[in-house]
Amino acid sequence: MALGDPEAFTFYGWVVCVWVLLVSFQYGFHISSLNQISDVLTCQVTEPGLPSTYYGLPTCIFMDNPTFSVLTSIYTVGGLLGSVGANVVMDRWGRKGACLASAFIMAIGAGFMGVAASLSPLVIGRLLTGVAAGLGLCVGPIYIAEIAPSKIKGAVGVLTQFAIVIGIMITQAMGLQLATPRTWRLVLLFSSALSLAQLIVGPIIVESPVWLNRHGLLRDKDASARRLWKSGHAVRSPDVANEDAEDPLLGSEQESLNPNRSTDSHGPAVAVPQVLLRREFRKPLAIVCFSMLCQQLSGVNAVLYYSNNILSKALPDLGPYVSLGITIVNFFMTAAPIFLIDRLGRKKLLSLSATGAIVSLLAVGFGLDSGAVVLASVAIISFIASFAIGIGPVPFVMIPEVSPPQAVSALSSVGLSLNWVANFLVGLVFLPLRDFLSHGDASKEGRVFFVFAAFLAFFTFMLFSLYRG
Repeated sequence: MALGDPEAFTFYGWVVCVWVLLVSFQYGFHISSLNQISDVLTCQVTEPGLPSTYYGLPTCIFMDNPTFSVLTSIYTVGGLLGSVGANVVMDRWGRKGACLASAFIMAIGAGFMGVAASLSPLVIGRLLTGVAAGLGLCVGPIYIAEIAPSKIKGAVGVLTQFAIVIGIMITQAMGLQLATPRTWRLVLLFSSALSLAQLIVGPIIVESPVWLNRHGLLRDKDASARRLWKSGHAVRSPDVANEDAEDPLLGSEQESLNPNRSTDSHGPAVAVPQVLLRREFRKPLAIVCFSMLCQQLSGVNAVLYYSNNILSKALPDLGPYVSLGITIVNFFMTAAPIFLIDRLGRKKLLSLSATGAIVSLLAVGFGLDSGAVVLASVAIISFIASFAIGIGPVPFVMIPEVSPPQAVSALSSVGLSLNWVANFLVGLVFLPLRDFLSHGDASKEGRVFFVFAAFLAFFTFMLFSLYRG
């Protein structure tokens, strides 16, 4: 370990870590925020004798299925917009400033949805929550990586995906209890209140020492380091004017993952067009993009689409709790990489995850085509478990590790924008592709999962051809 490397978080350091993870939690929360309350929100379920308004607001907002689908998908559009502009916000106002911007937009967006009396503010609010999630998903992993002590950097990095899964689980659990005409708004107002709390706590949160160092704010960097890390007393810049003062986060571990991180660490931030055009960024750009494509083109959203239908048949008495049960499996399996990532390494964990996911996808497809509901059910659970131990969390850890420091914001913006685009395209083509491959035969609907298995195998191969781990 390089001299001055942080050994562990202080208690305050963990507080900052949790504060940062709230932006990832909100991303997961709003992925599923409308799922459980959809029937009462769209007036498909009502209470006899209940007035049409409650506390001056309508108890539901009528929507047909296509309109609700547009409302749901507008989140992805907002996420793309937030990711595209994230690098500018991160580099200009810092990691903390970007988190505060995400929290501010989320508070407004979720608040709009929570008090909406018609479709328009609901759509605007949904779009804003997407923008906030897109921005937060870019800055969160970088902020976490820049404050994490070297010994636990991988484990702390996995907490990004862990927070996302917790967000999904909390919103599903809340939805089961609050999916009534009187209380569905509380799900959305909870999100707004949480972001307001994040804004209130913001003044006591320190900026990333790495960002402060790159901007020449060495005294602030030292003060931040002393509060975050137990070895903070050893992290100081002997000469405030010395811009080559050692950054404790650019020690031997990071250099082994990305040798370029030790050079040009104080240069000006690189914009997205430069990342796309300059030769020296091609390899990290390719690694980031392939890791994002592995994540989304694995077909995880398609599997989740089928999971409710299949598992509800296998467990008919537990139908309403199937989604929550799947998320709980995801929760426990995402906890595993926290303990395994620094022991096994990023590449080995990805390899185990991808292998398990590919085999599971093939089994889902075979199970659906052969009518083997039990096989398909088991394969869905094994796919979710395989995804959770590697393909889900590891790409968020990789982005700041493989990126040159002056390009980390731009590469994150490009990678997460690609993630949102791939997510949107999978949702767009999944049903038409399923119907095309099955020729309208319900007994052949599993064929689409063979395509996802092939995509995952291809992009995993491309990633491993570049990424040393």
